[in-house]
Amino acid sequence: MSLRPKLILLSLWMSPLITLAVYGADGGSKTDSANVDSTGGHPVLWHDPADLATRDLFYGPGGKDHLPHGTFTFKKEDLHGSNPKYDVKDADGVKWRIKLGAEARPETAATRLVWAVGYYADEDYFVDDVHVEDMPAHLNRGGNQVHGGSMNNVRLKREEHGKKLGTWKWKDDPFDNTREFNGLRVMMALINNWDVKDDNNAIYDEGDGRQRYVVSDLGASFGTAGATIPLSTAKGNLKAYEHSEFIAKATPTYVDFKEPARPAFIWIFSPENYFKRLGLMWIGKNIPRADARWMGDLLGQLSPSQIRDAFRAAGYTPEQIDGFTAVVQKRIAALRAL
Repeated sequence: MSLRPKLILLSLWMSPLITLAVYGADGGSKTDSANVDSTGGHPVLWHDPADLATRDLFYGPGGKDHLPHGTFTFKKEDLHGSNPKYDVKDADGVKWRIKLGAEARPETAATRLVWAVGYYADEDYFVDDVHVEDMPAHLNRGGNQVHGGSMNNVRLKREEHGKKLGTWKWKDDPFDNTREFNGLRVMMALINNWDVKDDNNAIYDEGDGRQRYVVSDLGASFGTAGATIPLSTAKGNLKAYEHSEFIAKATPTYVDFKEPARPAFIWIFSPENYFKRLGLMWIGKNIPRADARWMGDLLGQLSPSQIRDAFRAAGYTPEQIDGFTAVVQKRIAALRAL
């Protein structure tokens, strides 16, 4: 018997045991990596997008007024996550976070679609060329993409948006079983955001008694429905997005989406990551059919031009813009037909 069949049998036998050990019997993470602030602010996840049909998806949540410009100054390197990131300030003193790599484009487009239907999202902008003063000679990550302080094809996230209070858990939040929470789960499936771990969620203090709950990292979108190797092909990959399955099962009462899908088997060689991702698959499952259709009706108010603008803002080619827009429209039609 070859090594591969033995590994498959071993993983199938151990999967329930390890999943229970890592996530607990209810599938919820038992780690302390996520927390909900207890200061008593009013939690908000969604607001009615009354202007949905006229929302500007090219400039997104920050609008044209917050568009980054000028030269930036390096402050520090952020070593979290899998992509090179640098904290910088512009000439007006506004803080920004630069992200390089495969997530820059898909994250920019994803924030606009999520924001369009009423969810809170980061103010992200894709920039072809950016120059940063005082870049250090040695960087832990991404040094080969920085040339004399200049970088190409980056995502800039504006950091001036309230105080971050912590992170929130999909399994432990104030919105469980609400239409708005289920709608957010639908949106993660629509954009194929397979990296829905709790660490990618954030809570911000709005300064007016509200706590804004955000999925703050949407970079693993518009590619495969699950984690594959190499990861760069699983994000912003039109061919993978076009060929991925959307609705896995629909009954008269609920819908199962393919995303987040089971990770590629090669991830078994990183057991912690493999079983962690298995524990996220519930996010796309057992969503009330009426809630999925509600999200489809909201999305249906977007014009093809608005959807195109989301991908145009992310610096995709005209052919890619057309391709991504066609897939999104097809998925919206599937939701509205439920």
